[in-house]
Amino acid sequence: MDKFMDSPWFLRFTALFLAIILFFSVQAEEKSGSKAVGDTMDIIRDFPVQVYYDNENLVVTGVPETVNMTIEGPANIVQTTKLLKDFTLRVDLSSLPMGKHTVKVQTENISDKLDVRFDPATIDVVIEEKITQSFRVDPELNERLLAENFNVVKIDVDPETIEVTGAKSVIESISFVKASVTGDKEIDKSFEQQARVRVLDKDLTKLNVTIVPEQVNVKVDIAEYSKEVPIVLKSRGEPIEGITVNSIATADKTIRLFGSRKALAQIKEFSVEVDVSEVKGQETIAIDLKKPKDVSKMSLDKIKVKVDVTVTNPELEVLAPEPPVEEEKVATKEFKDIPVTVKGLDEKFISSFQKPAAGLVVLTVTADQDILDTLKKSDFTVYVDASETEDEGEQSLQVFVDGPPDVQWIVSDKEVKMHIELA
Repeated sequence: MDKFMDSPWFLRFTALFLAIILFFSVQAEEKSGSKAVGDTMDIIRDFPVQVYYDNENLVVTGVPETVNMTIEGPANIVQTTKLLKDFTLRVDLSSLPMGKHTVKVQTENISDKLDVRFDPATIDVVIEEKITQSFRVDPELNERLLAENFNVVKIDVDPETIEVTGAKSVIESISFVKASVTGDKEIDKSFEQQARVRVLDKDLTKLNVTIVPEQVNVKVDIAEYSKEVPIVLKSRGEPIEGITVNSIATADKTIRLFGSRKALAQIKEFSVEVDVSEVKGQETIAIDLKKPKDVSKMSLDKIKVKVDVTVTNPELEVLAPEPPVEEEKVATKEFKDIPVTVKGLDEKFISSFQKPAAGLVVLTVTADQDILDTLKKSDFTVYVDASETEDEGEQSLQVFVDGPPDVQWIVSDKEVKMHIELA
């Protein structure tokens, strides 16, 4: 054994073995030390994500517009990647069916020497059918912006309907399509402006949909506050001897008064006195109307009153009755499905119609045939005044109608039943 260990070949092999072990140990330490010293980590924030899917027929929700990406690796590659940002992040959904899926963000053109992590690590997406549906636009104006004693007579919107495109579930959740007009306070004149369309669900949350067009033209007719009241005829004086007045009547059944809300609230009817002391036979009397106190104007300046009499004294010389005045040709027309507008409701409430269904009424209009031929639905505004509503629950509100002069109308529902709740 001593001789073997003293052999020069033993010593040579031992030295070679130790040299090999020393070589690999040094190499391992160098590699380990190089990785610990040379690697670095950085974060690329808010990098955009591209989504691939059939956007002609489908809608995808849940994919964020950007993600945060952590990269770790050699310092020079990390810095170059962060500086140039010449890579792509994508989510490929083209092969997935409709429904809910959990997917990961994929990378393109990024060094394989980098360790990449995303925040969020996975994404929950929903793939749905894309549909397009037409909706009627409901224009609105906060009436608190109006000057005192003025109100909205009519609001027209052009176009009346818009196209909304989005996921089927989102389209089915649409409850309101509104175009709100704004302005300075104390509005006392009619105006016209462009308004952006808002699509909302039942909780008044704005929905993520495509709207065509995104803006509509709204025309608002503003007028002094008015109220329609019945005309009541009252006889005054005593008829001459030999004349008995049987009745007095007028074709004008109502009159519209303009003025302050407070003043008009006190007026329940419009009394017209007819002096029968000068009546000498069957005749029609033209009577000038006087404005009540605090009334600024009226829809009628005068009315014609027909007096029907009986001659009780044959010896009394009574003037021959006037030749009958040729009556104007009057006709009647029905306007169906006219929406009832809710005015003055506090913004903290939302309303829905219980009766009539969908808040639609029928308006029967009577007028001279020539006038009737020119009338259309948009000439009339049917509304309820909800400015006094303070509580939730069911409410019964009187229906009012604004329309052209020289026209009589009857609305199918004198009042509506509504459900009021907090928005």
